[in-house]
Amino acid sequence: MIDNKKEILLESGTNELELMEFTVAGQHFGINVAKVDEIIKYGVFPVTPMPNSNPFVEGVFRPRDEIMTVINLAAYMGLPPSDYEEHDILIVTTFNKVHTAFHVHDVKAIQRISWTAIEKPDSAIYGGEEGLATGIANIDGRLITIIDFEKIIVDISPSSGIQVSDIDKLGHRNKNMKPVLIAEDSPMLERLLLESLEKAGYVNVTCCHNGKEAWDILTRAKNSGLPISEQVAILITDIEMPQMDGHRLLKNIREDPALRTLPVIIFSSLITEEMYSKGKSLGANAQITKPEITNLVNLVDTNIM
Repeated sequence: MIDNKKEILLESGTNELELMEFTVAGQHFGINVAKVDEIIKYGVFPVTPMPNSNPFVEGVFRPRDEIMTVINLAAYMGLPPSDYEEHDILIVTTFNKVHTAFHVHDVKAIQRISWTAIEKPDSAIYGGEEGLATGIANIDGRLITIIDFEKIIVDISPSSGIQVSDIDKLGHRNKNMKPVLIAEDSPMLERLLLESLEKAGYVNVTCCHNGKEAWDILTRAKNSGLPISEQVAILITDIEMPQMDGHRLLKNIREDPALRTLPVIIFSSLITEEMYSKGKSLGANAQITKPEITNLVNLVDTNIM
């Protein structure tokens, strides 16, 4: 297990994360330790191929009491396979309430860094919505690409992502002009959130790519002299974001006399028991796990009134 995982989870609003650095075909990548349950040496448990499965799905394995899917990251990213498969690693993750193992070639270290040290990748270089990079960290001269693991899962299993069509289940919706602010670093999820909210009648929606951008918008709003509710009636924020994460953003809001009553909903793949406690202690009005889009809309309805 990841021994120091709970330490970072129990802290509130530090704007830090613990980043697990790993390699695939000699390239350096990163994953938030909060998503990692454990690392297992490849081959300790046999991986059973599944017929007619996605070509990037290596198979399934059962390390304990639950069967998990194994995704081959090298195959998915179009990189060469490992030269020494017996030295490879399975990173066992939990996010969106789903357990998945990712086959990588090596795990290097766990680094505790500030989100301010993570740069937003250039969409023209890193592929925008089609790209995998949500952030770039420079650690000791190594450029580490933080991967959008949620996008990988949705690419392989589209039904596991946000389904805009689910909004139809809510029935007829009237147009609502209340201003909604979204902080979400994944271009794919930002688009799906925007489409879902517009389909639900919320047509006055502003999107930003991290907590820092959201905080700048809120700062300008409070300095304008106009009522905050006329400029931002509710904030929907992810947790993991470059520059400023959702928890630090929430902490800043609750400590600001002009903003502290703003309704904030955390919409994240990381709503574990520990993360829920952390968000609650910081003053989140509601917390919900991706991709529960109809529940999110219901929460927006409730809090925006």
